[in-house]
Amino acid sequence: MMMTQRRGERQDSPAPFNVVHKLPHGDSPYVRAKHVQLVEKDAEAAIELFWRAIKARDRVDSALKDMALLMKQQNRAEEAIEAIQSFRDLCSRQAQESLDNVLIDLYKKCGRIEEQVVLLKQKLWMIYQGEAFNGKPTKTARSHGKKFQVTVEKETSRILGNLGWAYMQLKEYTSAETVYRKAQVIEPDANKACNLCTCLIKQGKHDEARSILSRDVLPENREGSGDPRLKARVQELLSELEPQEEEAPAAALASISVECEVGLDENAVVEGLDEFVKEWRKPYRTRRLPIFEEILPLRDQLAC
Repeated sequence: MMMTQRRGERQDSPAPFNVVHKLPHGDSPYVRAKHVQLVEKDAEAAIELFWRAIKARDRVDSALKDMALLMKQQNRAEEAIEAIQSFRDLCSRQAQESLDNVLIDLYKKCGRIEEQVVLLKQKLWMIYQGEAFNGKPTKTARSHGKKFQVTVEKETSRILGNLGWAYMQLKEYTSAETVYRKAQVIEPDANKACNLCTCLIKQGKHDEARSILSRDVLPENREGSGDPRLKARVQELLSELEPQEEEAPAAALASISVECEVGLDENAVVEGLDEFVKEWRKPYRTRRLPIFEEILPLRDQLAC
């Protein structure tokens, strides 16, 4: 039986093709690249078209970022790094921070940790200067096409957490400890607390690690305390902290060895942070955000 539309009743029309597939309007090289990426699902062909879009100066900001992310998915991270470094000068100033975030992930994937550390320090410096937040306490960020507000505290803590992780990969546990402690002061987080405990255990500071686990991780009212992965991580840390009297002398020697090794590399931390900590003491800076006053003791801790 055929249904007839009543007078005055609006018939729903299908959404436009570009809306369904989240495609930009037009027929430019960038639009064609997005069509091949999202509709035809041909990653390699899309990468080639993104190259053409960049060369044609067509939406270079988006084309370079999209191409780098697609290269990362195709296990071509080294090429993605080279592409960003070669063509980021063609992008707008507003796109630079987003490209830095992509570059940090690419460095991590490729194991280029030293370069990741340098870039993370640079991002901290930009926040201090007021460039990242334009002197304001919050900014609008975008993830998976959705906009949200991020505070300077949350962003600073996130970057410090990434910096601490990078130092851990370099086995610079003293530096990682300092950075994680500062991140916890700004915005406490159970996962960062676990990483801090790992740094302390690596240095033989078991009592301090137990104290942090009890205070910052084990209480059930902590955010994320019900996460099964976090619970598994806590159990691993607790097993590492179990008394092992016979191995205690060896552990002590190992911690001394680690301390000496890290001590020789202290300049890797101070290099980027020491200079702008000196700037924090100058009274004429007007764009400095109050949060950085809380990080002021960082230099003194590193110098110990």
